[in-house]
Amino acid sequence: MIALIALAGGLGAVLRFVVDGAVARWVRSSVPLGTFVVNLSGSFVLGLVVASTATGSDVRAVVGTGLLGGYTTFSAASVESVLLARAGGARAVTVAALHAAAMLAAGLAAAALGLWAG
Repeated sequence: MIALIALAGGLGAVLRFVVDGAVARWVRSSVPLGTFVVNLSGSFVLGLVVASTATGSDVRAVVGTGLLGGYTTFSAASVESVLLARAGGARAVTVAALHAAAMLAAGLAAAALGLWAG
């Protein structure tokens, strides 16, 4: 089981890299939106997985802990917010705070939607 979780985590990390890069190519923004998209989609899918009565505990462990644990990233979101704040000035700090707050609020909403839909 641990090997499956580890493999799924690696796959999740690769998916995060691909999605983050795709969003960066499609949407030109001074705010890093790739991590935002990754964390929202991961929160939604985790809500679905947790809510699904058809999903066994082994599948939840592999998909929830492994795949989605490797896919989503709190640490990158935190670093991106700090880097935004360090860009300079009060406006940069405001943008960084809004970015962090929006990611948290939207992530909670996405998880709730996934739980509801599942």
